[in-house]
Amino acid sequence: MGNKIAHGDLCSVRRVRRGRPINADVPATETPEAAAEPESKSPPPEEESAPPAKAKPPKPVEKATPQQGFPGALKLVGGLALLGIVFLLIAIVGGGGGGEDDAAEAPAPVVAPPAQNGGEAPAAEPTELGYPAFATGNTTRVGGADPAANAAGVALAVFPSVTAAQRPAAVTLVNEDDWAGGIAGAVLMAAPVRAPVLISAADGAPDATEEALGALQPGGDKSTGGATAFAIGEVAAPGGKVTKVAAGSPAAEAAAIARLRERLSGSPPDHFVLAPEASPELAMPAAAWAARSGDPVLFSATEKLPKATAAVLESHRGVPVYVLGPSSAISSGVVREVAAISKQVKRVSGEDPVANAVAFARYDDEDFGWSINDPGHGFVLARTDAPLNAAAAAPLSASGTWGPLLLTDDAGTLPTELRSYFLDVKPGYTNNPTRAFYNHVWVIGDQEAIDVNQQAEVNELAELTRIGNAP
Repeated sequence: MGNKIAHGDLCSVRRVRRGRPINADVPATETPEAAAEPESKSPPPEEESAPPAKAKPPKPVEKATPQQGFPGALKLVGGLALLGIVFLLIAIVGGGGGGEDDAAEAPAPVVAPPAQNGGEAPAAEPTELGYPAFATGNTTRVGGADPAANAAGVALAVFPSVTAAQRPAAVTLVNEDDWAGGIAGAVLMAAPVRAPVLISAADGAPDATEEALGALQPGGDKSTGGATAFAIGEVAAPGGKVTKVAAGSPAAEAAAIARLRERLSGSPPDHFVLAPEASPELAMPAAAWAARSGDPVLFSATEKLPKATAAVLESHRGVPVYVLGPSSAISSGVVREVAAISKQVKRVSGEDPVANAVAFARYDDEDFGWSINDPGHGFVLARTDAPLNAAAAAPLSASGTWGPLLLTDDAGTLPTELRSYFLDVKPGYTNNPTRAFYNHVWVIGDQEAIDVNQQAEVNELAELTRIGNAP
C-alpha cells in the first residue's frame, strides 16, 4: 500500500512530521476568547487542561431521555466517520518519514461532538460507544476499548434509532463475563426477533450500554412476546418487560436460549451448531452465523456431550448438527454421541482459531454455510482473545453487508491464513469498476486490539483492482 492512498472525496493529504500529533492540522472548535489565547503545549493524555481564563465553560452534556430521542449519537457517527478517514490517511502517509521519533506511535485523535442548537460544543470526550472512529475506502472500525463499547456502537450502527421504525423491538443483555451466553444469545438477532446484544453486569450496566439503551428505546412487539429485553444470566435489566434466561453452564444457557428462540419464532431450527465450551476462540464464528441464519448454538465439552445439549438434540432428532472446531476441541467420541441422536452430523474445522474461522466462511453444504469463496461480500474482523466481541459484532452479520466473522490473533500482523483468504476473494474488474463486486470489512476494537497498520493492509486486500486488459 505504501504511501499511495487515494480517496475521491479528499483533495489532498499533507505529510505529517514525526513528533506532531496526527490531528494537528484539523481546526478545533473555539470560542472567540479562546482563539485569542496563544498556543500552549498540550498536556499529557492522562491530564485535563484547564480552559483559558476568559473562555466560557462548555455546556454540560445532557443525557438523552425517551422523549428527546438521541439525535446527537447519529451526528457523532457521521462526524467521527468523516474525520476518522482524514486521521487514518494522515497517519499512514506520515509513516514513511525518518527521524529519531519514528518508533513513537501518534496518539489516536479525540473528536469533540458538534455543537447543538447553535450553542457551544461540549468538551471533547473519547468515543465511549465505540462508534466507527476510523474508516478507509473498504473498512470501517468500531473502535471501542471493550466489548460493552463495541456492542453499543454496533447496535447503533445497525439500528440508528432516529425514528421508531429504526429501533429494535428488544435487546439481548449478556453478562460481561459470559462469553458463551453472548455467543448463544446472538441467535436472537436473527429474524423475526432481531435483538442486538448489549453487555451488562449483575450490579449495573456500563455507561456505554446505558447510553445505547437510551437511544435504542426498545418497546417490545409480537415478535419478542412483548419483551423489551432478554436477560441472559445475572445482569441488570432496564425497565419494561424482561424475559430472563437463568444463569448456568454454557450448555444449560445455550439450551434455554434455543428453546426461547423456537418459542418466539414458532418453528423448529433448520440446523444446530455445536461449539466447544472449553475453546472460546474456536466457538466465536458461530455467533455471526447464528445471527444471520437463526440456527441455535449449543455447547459441548471436549470428551462428553452435556446432558442439557443432548436433551435439545433428542427433541429435534431430524435437525442436522454441524460441529465447529477440530477433534482436539470436540472429540470424535462426542461426534459419535451426536450421531446416535441426530440423522446428520458434519464437522467444520480448522486447526487453529484463524483457520477455523476461514473454514467456516468458506463452508458450503446446500442450505448451511456462508459459502464465501468469491468477491462481493462483507466481513467482520475481530481478535481471538476477546470472545465476547463475537457476540457484540453479530448484528453486523445479520444486516448491511451480511458477512462472516474472521479472526486475527495479533494486533499488528495479519495472519498468513487470513491474508491468503482475502487475496482469494479480492474483487477485480476489467473495464467498468462501477459494475464490479465490492468487499467491505468491519474492524472490531481499538488500536490495542487491531492496529491501524493491520487495518490498512486489510483495506488494500479488499480494494477493487483492475485485472486483464479492457477489450
